[in-house]
Amino acid sequence: MFRLSAVQQEKQMIAVVLNIEGFEYDIHSLVKAFYPQSDVKVFVEGKKDIVSDPGLPMLKIIRSSEKAQLRLGTYPESVPAIVREQPICGNAEKSQVKNILKQLIYQALSAYTRKKLPWGTLTGIRPTKIAMGLLETERTEEEILRYLQDTYYLSPEKGVLSIAIAKREKKLLSCMHGQDGYSLYIGIPFCPTTCLYCSFPSYPIGMWKDGVADYLTALEREIDETAQLFRHKILDSVYIGGGTPTTLEPAELERLLRKITTTFRMETAAEFTVEAGRADSITREKLCVLKRYGVTRISINPQTMKQETLRLIGRQHTVEAVREAFALARQCGFDNINMDLILGLPGETEADVKNTAEAVKRLRPDSLTVHSLAVKKASRLKQWTMENGMDGMHNTDEMMRIAAEAAADMGMKPYYLYRQKNICGNLENVGYARENCFGIYNILMMEEKQTIVACGAGSVSKRVYPDGRIERCENVKDVASFIERIDEMIERKRKLLED
Repeated sequence: MFRLSAVQQEKQMIAVVLNIEGFEYDIHSLVKAFYPQSDVKVFVEGKKDIVSDPGLPMLKIIRSSEKAQLRLGTYPESVPAIVREQPICGNAEKSQVKNILKQLIYQALSAYTRKKLPWGTLTGIRPTKIAMGLLETERTEEEILRYLQDTYYLSPEKGVLSIAIAKREKKLLSCMHGQDGYSLYIGIPFCPTTCLYCSFPSYPIGMWKDGVADYLTALEREIDETAQLFRHKILDSVYIGGGTPTTLEPAELERLLRKITTTFRMETAAEFTVEAGRADSITREKLCVLKRYGVTRISINPQTMKQETLRLIGRQHTVEAVREAFALARQCGFDNINMDLILGLPGETEADVKNTAEAVKRLRPDSLTVHSLAVKKASRLKQWTMENGMDGMHNTDEMMRIAAEAAADMGMKPYYLYRQKNICGNLENVGYARENCFGIYNILMMEEKQTIVACGAGSVSKRVYPDGRIERCENVKDVASFIERIDEMIERKRKLLED
């Protein structure tokens, strides 16, 4: 019989056994949502003899030509505690089969744990795409809400939120150029330091001071080729992210922005965003460069306004530095400033979130993006949780409510939403903004209605075809490799984007 190693056994395991292939990922994600602190293993029957650890549920799913059956029991007991069945046609499409299997799992685990998940069976990162698609069929909001609840078991609150955001996104997208347009992403993979939770391609700027010029040279070549490939398309939005773009020195920032604004037809862009991000990367001189080259939207992201947490997550600036950077940006004329918060950071409570929300309200940003902490494999936080456990990290409906109320108090409305794997509390990330301050690039990226052309190390270009098909190409993450292999990166992009 297959058993886990001693190290793996410290984290108790739940086994799911199927007699069909092709649904392992979705099933794993749903079971993990009920048991975030357990190790979930999904196996196809016959490949391994596997059981859950004692006291934990074991699920067995059998699909026949006429039905799907789920049996849930606990090892070493032999009698199943719960049995669920649903009819299923032999010629059912894969998406239909997936929904039925996830419904069975949800029904069984919800009854077994006496717990309901706010997002029901939905485990993908773009739940509003479903609501958006239903709006395009001209169903009423009541019909859409009923469908979301009956099919995916969404809570009424999440259903209403999805529909409200989808309606707002639909209106904003109607002003974009769709297949005739595109959006541009530029990646700057440098930061003052790497945050505990970060999984993005990011390198401490101190290690790359002498290599930034070479990186910009390679990036400029990619920008030139990209502009040529899309010379007949309309540029709808530009987003410079990372990393932290403002780790670049003022002259380096000016070099980059001059290249972008003289290479692309910027007059059509409805938005030009730069992630200023960290307070320890912001100076008046850098902000003046951004303003001079027409940047319309910036982010100043504290994540939390609790000093102890800032130190823990590896941010070397103070809460006061966040306030000073924000005030400086206002003095330089920026009237569309976003702030990011992360809920569920180690050790933080509802009281801490309340204090952060009150501090942000005093600053009055123009938009607020509220993230639920996600533990990514590529982050240092993953190792931290292995050493310290996850007991000190939690996000709750109450924390989300505090953040949502703060946004509403500042006159903001929710305008985009996405979810991530291993997200705290099985909750979501929501962007709030005042009217005319909605982050257009964020919507275009999430709803996948338009091609995103991405330049820079670790960036991913995404071509959206008229029939809805999506293809991607990735740039290498390592900065040195990006510089050395820039011709290859350009060729990848050419193959994806050329008609």
